[in-house]
Amino acid sequence: MRTRPAFPVRSGLGFLFLFLAQALAVAVPIEAQAHGDTVKVVVTGQREGHVTTEITWENDGDAIDEAVAATVNSTSPDGSRTMGPWRLVRDAGSRSGWSTAEVLPPGTWKVSVDVGFPSLGHGEKEIAVPVVDPAPSAATPSAAAPSASASPAPSGASAPPVSSGSPAPAPAPAGESGGTDRTVWWTTAGVAVIALAGAGGGVLLRRARARKR
Repeated sequence: MRTRPAFPVRSGLGFLFLFLAQALAVAVPIEAQAHGDTVKVVVTGQREGHVTTEITWENDGDAIDEAVAATVNSTSPDGSRTMGPWRLVRDAGSRSGWSTAEVLPPGTWKVSVDVGFPSLGHGEKEIAVPVVDPAPSAATPSAAAPSASASPAPSGASAPPVSSGSPAPAPAPAGESGGTDRTVWWTTAGVAVIALAGAGGGVLLRRARARKR
C-alpha cells in the first residue's frame, strides 16, 4: 500500500515547506558561526577585592546574553596561598561585566578565569589588592571638664559685698533700738501736751478780753 505525502512536492505548499526547511537548516549554523565557538575573557582587575572581568564572544565581540558558567582561582606569587574556585556573577547594569561575590585579601594574586558555558574561554592576570586603612575613630573632646574650684556659684547664692576701704556700720543692739523708740514716743507726747496748753491759753485770753469790753 502506497502512502501519499501530506504536501506533494509538485504542489505550491510542498515547495514552500522544502524551502523553509532548507533555510532553517542553513540559518542555524550561520548564527552559531557568527559568534564563534569560543568566548573572550579579559581580567580587568579588582574592585574593593572583587575580581572583575569582561566576557564577550570571540569573533564579533558581542556581549553574552545567556548565563555564563565560569570559575575563578587565585594564587599568591609564591604559591603558598590559594583562593577559589569562585563563580562569576553579572555586574548590575552591565552586559559584559562579570565579577566575584567573594573578596580577595590584600596582597598580590595571579588570577585565572575558565569559562565552560556557553563556550570555552580562558583569561588570567596578576592583580594587586591594596590594604584599606580603617575608618578614623570619633574625635575625643579636646577641652577637659571644668574643675570643681572653677565651677560658678549657684544662682540662688549672692556674692559677698565688696569692701570699699571703710568698715560698714554695725547694726545697733536690740536693747538700744528699744530705748530709742521710747525716747521718740516721749518727745512726741511732750510736743502734743505743749500744743494743747498753748491752745487752751489762747482761749482763756480771748474770753478775758471779751469781758473787758
